[in-house]
Amino acid sequence: MTQYFLTVPHDTATEPTMQSMQEFDPAELAAVMAAVDEFNTAVKDAGALLFAGGLNPPSTAKTVDVSSGEARVLDEPFVEAESYVGGFWVIEAVDESAAVEWATRASTALQCRIEVRALQEAPDA
Repeated sequence: MTQYFLTVPHDTATEPTMQSMQEFDPAELAAVMAAVDEFNTAVKDAGALLFAGGLNPPSTAKTVDVSSGEARVLDEPFVEAESYVGGFWVIEAVDESAAVEWATRASTALQCRIEVRALQEAPDA
């Protein structure tokens, strides 16, 4: 089976976090969290979930660069962008169509876009 990376894009201008989500309408937040929990349970029960997680915003990023031969640690993301990956799932699916179906369910739960990308497979030896 192929592994797929399902990502949750966030707007860089607002950098939503778990803390800032507490400012949402409590009933709306509870509904979204319940929908996400239902999705997570379904993908886990189907045996498709490898792992998932939420990421802190780019303003918290460190970029390590040793390309010059000397380690440099920068207090910034590696690229400035309008959007960033705020969370993700890594799943296994029989094909892209099945991965898109999982992404559709995730998008429905979160009411936002979900990007689907296959992980590269190891080359034949």
